[in-house]
Amino acid sequence: MAGIIEIQGYCDRKFASVKEAFASNFEQGLEVGASFAATIDGKFVVDIWGGYTDEAQTKPWGKDTIVCVFSTTKVMTSICALMLIDRGLLDPDAPVAKYWPEFAQGGKEAVLVRHIMSHTAGLPALDSMPLPKETAYHWDKVVELLAIQKPWWEPGKDWGYHAITFGHLVGEVVRRITGKTLGTFFREEVAEPLGADFHIGLPEKHEPRVAEIIPAPELKPGDLGYISPESMLGRAMNFPVTSPLVARERPFRAAELPASNGHGNARSVARVTAAVACGGKLGGVRLMGAQTINKALLEQYYGTPSSFPMPIRFGIGFALNSKEMPIGPNSRVLWWAGWGGSISVMDLDARLSYSYAMNKMSHAVGDPRVVPLIRALYNSLR
Repeated sequence: MAGIIEIQGYCDRKFASVKEAFASNFEQGLEVGASFAATIDGKFVVDIWGGYTDEAQTKPWGKDTIVCVFSTTKVMTSICALMLIDRGLLDPDAPVAKYWPEFAQGGKEAVLVRHIMSHTAGLPALDSMPLPKETAYHWDKVVELLAIQKPWWEPGKDWGYHAITFGHLVGEVVRRITGKTLGTFFREEVAEPLGADFHIGLPEKHEPRVAEIIPAPELKPGDLGYISPESMLGRAMNFPVTSPLVARERPFRAAELPASNGHGNARSVARVTAAVACGGKLGGVRLMGAQTINKALLEQYYGTPSSFPMPIRFGIGFALNSKEMPIGPNSRVLWWAGWGGSISVMDLDARLSYSYAMNKMSHAVGDPRVVPLIRALYNSLR
């Protein structure tokens, strides 16, 4: 199918090179189905899609196709927590146990909210692994296990990817404060007011619109990028889901996993994050103020963690721009990416938000599909 994919949607003429880069990914056989969107000052300058929703390439990717974006979901979860910080209901420098008393067990009295939001809390996975994958879908059981667990390192002193537990940790704090699950809070306070087609806990009625996740070839020991399941990162990534094929299953899609199973497309992600890129407000919808966004930019960790293969610079809820992992030319950038390639970026200096979502997964760091899109986007801005 390479070379005959029609790219659909809207692209401002100034950003024609972005559409060309997007089309090139299909021509090179790098994509099956994908979407890319960008806003400036809250207005879409790019909203394009193409390809197919299924591995057999029989069902076209449409305007309203949605897909699991895995850890790009964390962007939405962090926005929800920042909204509570903005309202004075959540203090990033307060102990988590202030809002969730049971969390103080296991020597975690001094774990702060900013620790769980910056992956420095020392709780990247559960001691009680291995667990059946269905365990992740039972919210109360997971948060009970997290509450009694001891941190794997002194909180704040190291960084370790809380691949799944991030959602339960932040989500439980949100639930204790608001009485609402993270998925419900996001729907009522963010998605519906902004008209964003993004879901944390997917209602069954949307199933026909979901693109089929296509895993990358399985890596073996010795392959570049292979992660041992016994390593800290491997344990975090495999709690308790070990294959992206789970994203094709209804129980996974239905569960509220605020770190890993949000469903949307580039348009819906860019729509939500446009509010942050524009200082916290979009149209008549206010999510937060600039002072709260500035808190998210406060560096919490910068270095090469003991359990991560590259340097990372992290703020409160999001990765920050760094010389090792540059996301565009500007300094005030908040971003994170999802398993297989999806990404969400908020460039506060350019009042720019952009996102990419796809169904064919990649192992690549610095995904060869995304880098040309970002380069073309910023070249067009000049």
